[in-house]
Amino acid sequence: MDLKIKNKVAFISGSSSGIGYATAKVLLNEGAKVYINGKNKKKLDDSTEKLKKLFPKSEIFSVCGDFLQENQVDEIIKKLPDIDILINNVGIYKSQSFFETKFNDWMDPFTVNFMSGVKLSKNILPAMLSKNWGRIIFISSECAYLVPEDMIPYSVTKASMHALSKGLANLTKGTGVTVNVIVPGSTLSEGAEEFLTSLSKKDKISLEEVKKRFFKNVRTSSLINRFANMEEVATTIAYFSSPLSSATNGSIIKVEGGSTSGLS
Repeated sequence: MDLKIKNKVAFISGSSSGIGYATAKVLLNEGAKVYINGKNKKKLDDSTEKLKKLFPKSEIFSVCGDFLQENQVDEIIKKLPDIDILINNVGIYKSQSFFETKFNDWMDPFTVNFMSGVKLSKNILPAMLSKNWGRIIFISSECAYLVPEDMIPYSVTKASMHALSKGLANLTKGTGVTVNVIVPGSTLSEGAEEFLTSLSKKDKISLEEVKKRFFKNVRTSSLINRFANMEEVATTIAYFSSPLSSATNGSIIKVEGGSTSGLS
């Protein structure tokens, strides 16, 4: 399928690995010009070089910066050109007891996960409205609905994205700009692979058995009873980054295998 995004310029926050990196590959394959981002320069440079080898004829750029540091956020924004597709993907989380959380355990994920999207959208949306085309996508999580008891701050930041996205979508009424939320579920990212492998070694069972136990004991509400792969999520993000999705605005699109249940 031709997504009709050739020469569109995309910026993906937090994209040196994981879903963001997988999305960069899909967009590049469709002919977009892509800016990826990460806070670790070496990792970001390595990821950029890998993409350039995979897509030697594509235009690929990197912008290093940590969204936890306000001065670095300003520098990231200064380095960006006119953006057609903004994918707010960067995120951090910590597993801990609610009763042990401190002020920064709330403010750090709020700053990175939520305020990054606020600042980027505030700077990029006006130009999209002026040219009457653009896509802003917030990458949320099934945790916005399931709210694991050891990840309450993270879950709150993801749920907040939904209200932000809806508000921004209201600002685009009658234009060719859309703002939507994508909700991934349990996805087999590099980090998830490492965690599951460590459990496999610790419990002396196969990796496949670890995965089965996860859906039997933890993510019991899943309808697909498996981890999504990153490409499944990335292709969904890419579609809603394209002109083909022009009738979808202010919406929440779930790619969580039915784990959140309910009718919304």
